[in-house]
Amino acid sequence: MSAETTYVCPSCGSRFEPAADRWRCDCGHPLRFADPPAPEADSPPAPDRDRGLWAFEELLAVDRRVTLGEGWTPLVDAPERAVEYKLDWLFPTGSFKDRGAATTISHALELGVDRVVEDSSGNAGAAIATYAARAGIDAEIFVPADAKPGKLRAIERTGATVRRIEGDRAAVTEACIDAVEGGDPAWYASHAWNPAFFEGTATVAYELAAQRGWTAPDAVVTPLGHGTLFLGAYRGFARLHEAGWIDGLPRLYGVQAAGVAPIVESRHGEAAAAGENSLADGIQITDPVQRSAITEAVDRSGGDVLAVDAETTEAEYDRLHRQGLYTEPTCAVAPAAMDSLRERGAVAPDEDVVVALTGSGLKT
Repeated sequence: MSAETTYVCPSCGSRFEPAADRWRCDCGHPLRFADPPAPEADSPPAPDRDRGLWAFEELLAVDRRVTLGEGWTPLVDAPERAVEYKLDWLFPTGSFKDRGAATTISHALELGVDRVVEDSSGNAGAAIATYAARAGIDAEIFVPADAKPGKLRAIERTGATVRRIEGDRAAVTEACIDAVEGGDPAWYASHAWNPAFFEGTATVAYELAAQRGWTAPDAVVTPLGHGTLFLGAYRGFARLHEAGWIDGLPRLYGVQAAGVAPIVESRHGEAAAAGENSLADGIQITDPVQRSAITEAVDRSGGDVLAVDAETTEAEYDRLHRQGLYTEPTCAVAPAAMDSLRERGAVAPDEDVVVALTGSGLKT
């Protein structure tokens, strides 16, 4: 981390020195890294894939301090959907959240943190707990009382403390924040709030561009809950575009679970967000803290948001498994949205589309 690195609030403009007790602005808005590193070269160098996602360390506001070899997940053809799948569940803990956990725990080490807390439906908690264990940092993870047993076991086996919270996903976050604000000295290593997490998820854009010969696809489709991968992709592609390494931004499409689709509702009305999809448990977020940033990313990329119901998700989930793609159910919302995107003309039949598959079926 550079000596000049600071946090900035995109809402009020306040700046703060990174510190173990700083995780949001005094105005309540999420923070970002101010002036993140820009590429120095006019053209992209050949990345060293043996360094995993840290092959792009010059583009990150965080230095590598802990790693499990994460990154460079495969990009494979999916002719039945006329897209490419980014197999972003192929990580040490079985989800893309390892991208953000690697950078977040590296940042924690930079700050001298010795204990972290996080709230999660499972995947982010497992990632933070695993990388904390690798770094020798204590972790406490707040989870829904009805979280998937496989995900809870993955957290518990790291030695982290697991706090089961009754109620919906918002109640879990509230309990975790109450603990932090109530005097718990732990650092809030939140995948929704922490700017270091988004530095990690931005590497999905760097990898995709490099895997495609430094060209951006026409569109990228991801599940959308807190927006960690969606926003990471947007910020990564924007950084590459500003550097002149790619010609333009892909349109970004975020897919929410019907019935818990606040971004869809705010943009397209209640009917577009209505329905039920408890199958997609990883994106059951009623009030994403990065709402304004998600909206900005949709608008600036020319993309959109849409909701998918449980029946459509289950059919796509079965289809993925029959194709040898052993994902968890939440992943299926992204490819499931392709029919709707093509029917409405948002994505043309001949366009180049990448769909992110984000979590392993082994934990479910």
